[in-house]
Amino acid sequence: MKMKFDHVDAGRPFDWGRTSEDYARYRDIYPPVFYEKILNRNLCQKGQRVLDLATGTGVLPRNLYAQGARWTGTDISAEQIAQAKRLSRAQNMDIEYLVSAAEELEFPPDTFDVVTACQCYWYFDFGRLLPGLRRMMKADGSFLLLYMAWLPYEDPIARASEELVLRYSPSWTGAGETMHPIPVPESGMEGFEAVYHEEYRVDVSFTRESWTDG
Repeated sequence: MKMKFDHVDAGRPFDWGRTSEDYARYRDIYPPVFYEKILNRNLCQKGQRVLDLATGTGVLPRNLYAQGARWTGTDISAEQIAQAKRLSRAQNMDIEYLVSAAEELEFPPDTFDVVTACQCYWYFDFGRLLPGLRRMMKADGSFLLLYMAWLPYEDPIARASEELVLRYSPSWTGAGETMHPIPVPESGMEGFEAVYHEEYRVDVSFTRESWTDG
């Protein structure tokens, strides 16, 4: 499925389905502290029902599965969901997955204790998304936005990798990242209260094979 957004890569079309096998092989990169900070907020734990938006290959549900939450992962890409199901089956994990745009999800009211969204906030139409989330979430539920990026001005390998990407995709909007809060539009935020945010640095190690595919 080809998609495009005017604010992403100057409207250049892209298709996650074409890279789903690579996502399944290489994208599970979040360090332990990434998950520890989620759990320290008492989120995604036993007794909670969690909805993971734009789940991709199910990285978040699979890595937090042992904590006992009941997970549902959704993604607009059928190929991504197929990989998520394959990886979960291989690990004997009972995770529900379905193909859907986040803005079009339909669950009964008060279904979820937690909704997570990792590496995907810039694709959402928050004006359509948030009213649906308010309905599907419990009154004391939590909406957790997560994002991890390399810092090209602080790391020479990240900078060299970014230069290579820009050589072939000069309109790439992921370039030039710095540490910043995740931007959430004020409009449509009725019913949500911002209670916590944090930005932090962490070293992530890659092997030559995992970074370059040989």
